[in-house]
Parts: sequence; structure tokens; C-alpha cells
Amino acid sequence: MMTDDVANVAQPSGPNGGPALLWTEGLERDFGGVKAVGGVSIAMHEGRITGLIGPNGAGKSTTLAMLAGTTPPSAGRIFFDGREVTHLRAFERAQMGLIRTFQLSSEFKQLTVLENLVVAVPGNPGDSLAGALFRRSRFKKFEREALDYAGELLERFRLTQYADTYAGALSGGQRRLVEIMRALMARPRMLLLDEPMAGVHPRLAIEIGEHLLNLKQEGLSIVMVEHELRIVDRFCDPVIVLAEGKVLSQGTMTELRGRQDVVDAYLIG
Repeated sequence: MMTDDVANVAQPSGPNGGPALLWTEGLERDFGGVKAVGGVSIAMHEGRITGLIGPNGAGKSTTLAMLAGTTPPSAGRIFFDGREVTHLRAFERAQMGLIRTFQLSSEFKQLTVLENLVVAVPGNPGDSLAGALFRRSRFKKFEREALDYAGELLERFRLTQYADTYAGALSGGQRRLVEIMRALMARPRMLLLDEPMAGVHPRLAIEIGEHLLNLKQEGLSIVMVEHELRIVDRFCDPVIVLAEGKVLSQGTMTELRGRQDVVDAYLIG
């Protein structure tokens, strides 16, 4: 159950003096006695694309899953927008504006791109029989607004021509864009992305990154797990480095490349 505003907890300050939007204190996760994440305390701030990097097995995806609520922590606390969300389920965090995408695309392959977007909108009055039968005007208004916003996203991401294409027929990069658009249909405050460029053609990966930069400039906060350092270099600031389930360092990529411990753990080659 959600706590009241956590005025008694020191809220980390951001790069420009503002408060953190999402942060953790001593986050841990054990799997059968194996500690995947051990005591991670990190802060992600508004209006930034925060990169989360590290070698294989560093605990990046597990940390992201705990932030999203899809994996419960073994210990530690998670806060979002000044409230503790440690024990909230993923859909409850999503209702607060904390939305996650997954490393493997999870679009509905047998639905069209447009249908994939519209079904992702929360609070559909047609989800219940009573809502569909007795609140038709409200349902029609909801449906119209959802279609309008989906159309705006399709145009923005240059996928309008694929609106009526089955999602399963798209390329890997296009499916990534659909997944991001689906998350945006819920109008999040912070987007958690798990390797959004994985398996994507380099040209389209840059295009996705440019879309993310534009979203950031419009006020969306983003946390991105990514293993391609050229992508992190170009789009993320700040960057948090995990190694063996713990925070090794954080800063800009330029700063991190100057740290021998980071180079030894991850950046060599």
C-alpha cells in the first residue's frame, strides 16, 4: 500500500538543484542465495535521459525490473515522485506515471499497429460491460481521444503508413518504436527502457535515440539500460555504471572513460 508523502526521507537533488523523480535506497535482490543486486542507491532526475550500463551480470535489468515493480526487491526502498512505491505493483506504478518497456518486444502481433496503441490506453470505460452499455457517450469520447493521440504518435514516429499493418509483420526496429509508442499512450512521467536499441539497425537506433531526445526536451524523464556505448555517449547524461550488482561509478561518459576502475570493469575494447 502506498505511503504518504515521504517528507522524512532526504530526497536527492538533481544536477540543476531540483529533486530526484525516482530514487532507491539500499536496493537488493537475491535469487536462490545469489545476490544479483546488492545495496544499490541511485537517483534519476527529471528532464534527463539516465543511462544504466555495466558488464553482463551487473544487475542492470534486475534493477530496472525492481524500479518498474515487475520484480520485488529482497531489501531496500524505492521512491517515485516523493512517495515510497517499494511494495506497489507494476500497474499501480504505471498509474502514477512510471512505465516500463521490455528487452524483448511484447507487441500484439495479430493486432494492427493502430490497435496496439489504442489498447494500451489505461482507464478505458469499455473494459467493463456496464461501461460499454451504459456509458456510450463517455466510451465514444475516450475512443476518439485515443485514436487522435495514436494518430499523432504515428505521425511523429513516421509510421502512419503502417497503421493498418499487423505488428508481427514489422521489422525489429519498427516493433521497438511501436513498443515505445504504446508506453507513451499512457502519458508517462518517466519511461524505463530495457535495451531499446537491441537488435536494431544502427541507422534506426540513432533515429530512436533522436526521438528520445525530443521527448526529453518536452519534459519526459527516461532511464535506459543500454550496452551500446556509442548510443550512451550520444544520448545519455548522466550515466550510472553497475558492476557485480553494485554501483561502481556515475557521471558523464567522458568522466567515466577517465576512471580506471570503470575501464577495467567494462569499457576496455
